[in-house]
Amino acid sequence: MTIATSGLHHVTAIAGDPQRNVDFYLRALGLRLVKTTVNFDDPGTYHLYYGDEAGAPGSLITFFPWRDAPSGRRGAGQATTTSLSVPANSLGWWKQHLTGLGVEVGEVAARDGEEALGFRDPDGLALALVAHPQGDPRAPWDNGHVPAEHAIRGLHSVTLSVHRDEATAGMLGDLGLRLVAEEGDRLRFAAGDGGPGAFVDVQVSPDAPRGLVAAGTVHHVAWRAPDEETQRRWRAELVDDGVEVTSVLDRQYFRSIYFREPGGTLLEIATDEPGFTADEPLLELGRALKLPPWLEPNREQIENLLPTLDLPSENDLERG
Repeated sequence: MTIATSGLHHVTAIAGDPQRNVDFYLRALGLRLVKTTVNFDDPGTYHLYYGDEAGAPGSLITFFPWRDAPSGRRGAGQATTTSLSVPANSLGWWKQHLTGLGVEVGEVAARDGEEALGFRDPDGLALALVAHPQGDPRAPWDNGHVPAEHAIRGLHSVTLSVHRDEATAGMLGDLGLRLVAEEGDRLRFAAGDGGPGAFVDVQVSPDAPRGLVAAGTVHHVAWRAPDEETQRRWRAELVDDGVEVTSVLDRQYFRSIYFREPGGTLLEIATDEPGFTADEPLLELGRALKLPPWLEPNREQIENLLPTLDLPSENDLERG
């Protein structure tokens, strides 16, 4: 293909209780809730976006919190671990911080020249904090719960679990990623110049059970396109290659197309534009329920379906 992504745009997972989700990602992980909206395909549930101050592409982890969702199963055909980037020499602080909150964490492990600390969120979603030796220049969101010198900078990588790697590797190559490391049954691909926010690891597990997408698992992984024109060209190239791709969908804060890589994981290409200040100012991101124009006439009905969320003041840009 003639087009290449510059890195990850966001990762979307499924959660259970939305208040528990908010409390964990704002207070335990120190992220900002940059948009409170609904699942446009199922407006009876929230769509919650967490990231840096403005929700820059590459900083985002998002959730569909269905209160009665059954627990999912990690396995082949899924993104099985979502890794977040933190500064070097921060993992000791994070281990103490998370343990103090009652989160079960693993031991710090070294891989690909980096150090990683694995743990799970309250729904069982597998997460890791990764310290890249060259650092991460992205600015963190400073909400007072996590010191800025240790705070999350954004996404680091995702791990795709597959039974066989050849076809998945070919699809990643079509997206413009290149193989940069191979260790046993694990392959690392990088977009652009590589580094945090531009990695995907492929874990080859021939005997792994198929994953079940439900609470505590990743729904899809989104890659960046700079604008709508590039996205349309990219879609045309995918279709020409025989990939089944959705039409371009308006997600209000970006435009999206969806397709599956051969191993089974649902992928998205999302535009960087227009961003989360499209319908509210930077100072107020995430505080109010925002609906797209086509759902606004149903606001009262939608609000009656959604549980009330208590958003802590730490989500404000100015906390005076």
